[in-house]
Amino acid sequence: MASAALNTQAIALSEANLPRLPESVDLPSYDRATLHPGIVHIGLGNFHRAHQAWYIHRLMQEGLAKDWAIIGASVRQQDQTMRDRLIAQDCLTTLIELSPKGRSAEIIGSMIDYLPIEKDHSALIAKMSDPDIRIVSLTITEGGYFISANKGGLDTDHPDIRHDIANPGSPRTVFGAIVAALDKRRQSGVGPITVLSCDNLRGNGDITRSAVTGLAKRIDPDLGNWISEQCSFPNSMVDCIVPATGPSELALAHGFGIDDAAPVTHENYRQWVIEDDFCVGRPELEHVGVIITPDVEAYEAMKIRILNAGHQVLANVGELLGLETIADCMAHPVVSRFFHKIEQEEIAPYVSAVPGMTPPKYVQLVAQRFSNPAIQDTTRRVAFDGSSRHSEFLLPIIRDALNAGGSIEGLALVEALWARMCAGTRDDGTDIFENDPDWARLTEVAQQSAQRPITWLEQSHIYGNLVEHPSFAPAFCSWLDRIWSEGSVAALQAYLR
Repeated sequence: MASAALNTQAIALSEANLPRLPESVDLPSYDRATLHPGIVHIGLGNFHRAHQAWYIHRLMQEGLAKDWAIIGASVRQQDQTMRDRLIAQDCLTTLIELSPKGRSAEIIGSMIDYLPIEKDHSALIAKMSDPDIRIVSLTITEGGYFISANKGGLDTDHPDIRHDIANPGSPRTVFGAIVAALDKRRQSGVGPITVLSCDNLRGNGDITRSAVTGLAKRIDPDLGNWISEQCSFPNSMVDCIVPATGPSELALAHGFGIDDAAPVTHENYRQWVIEDDFCVGRPELEHVGVIITPDVEAYEAMKIRILNAGHQVLANVGELLGLETIADCMAHPVVSRFFHKIEQEEIAPYVSAVPGMTPPKYVQLVAQRFSNPAIQDTTRRVAFDGSSRHSEFLLPIIRDALNAGGSIEGLALVEALWARMCAGTRDDGTDIFENDPDWARLTEVAQQSAQRPITWLEQSHIYGNLVEHPSFAPAFCSWLDRIWSEGSVAALQAYLR
């Protein structure tokens, strides 16, 4: 990616205008008119465009993967604005890399269409039924998999899942749409597809398989068995810090001479590790640095436990202290020491090494990435949907530490900081606005917990039986009392002592 001199003359991003863009911006070297679709991607947010779409684009730049172009899709009506923006600019995206040493920009052309967003998802089902489509990939966030909190697996009691079981021809959910498309493929003889999750879930392929086959078997047991036997659901691990797009990101694109309604910024690091389990072929991703391996678990455990859990270590206290970005958190002397102590003493001991990387070295790598001041990754974005992220990223570490007899003081403090944040005010009294799909209920419980801390742990759908643990529950209650009486920084300083 070439460095760019900033340019104030912004040109509207489109296929026709590519030759007019400044020479400093890297452009697609391939003829997009010759591309053929091979992938439908559902959940077309910033992360996908900075990660999976970039890898496919890099292959195309090398003359490969011309029949693996991406068709964008969504099952959420609120994504209509993004669709309108991308369609207006021929589904092109400006990627701006933010390195501590400078900035650079490139135009990504691997996506060639964005399907209409419809209540019954008919266009999506039809496209996934197309013989050209061999991979359906997903970035639908950790909370989008309808996982039963009490039983694991698909939450068949959820109203949307119950609707899809009763109305398979007009589904509401992404999994209902996938099952409907697979039913059409089976009946027409088109054959199976690979469903590739790119979300931050351990065993994301296994979870996706469970959701798709579990729903299909409720609708038609024969269909469920066909999917289980014929389709592939590879596990994967994805890694790249990609901030949300706001006015400053739009201004950055303008500075490069590009009028892009939906640019994406990202750090100068990315990684993708995928299990080699594709039933109808795949792009040659290893040519552009993707790790293809039969064992994704160790890579994803390291990333999810050190990076994703580390994000939650920082974000909740960052919100309480009014620290706007993750880099601001790392620049705060007390918060930074808090992060390093928990990572090295209470998280890294429960992470295994992977080829070329030990847990302590990965902690240092993550700390450097989090400290990059060019990445304006907001604490609010990272703290969003804590009810899913704490359950997925932090609570498994707490349980491992308790089983091993290790320290959980810092991790209990992290949970107490989350409870305090959900009360809806910062340490200085300013408001924290709604930041979780279940915010109203969380806020009610958090405010009750100010007087009776154990109330927070009694949320069994999140904490299970941790409320009964003789070490964790008292530690949590003590920290929450201290945060309310002395403030967040005083609690962190007590832990550091």
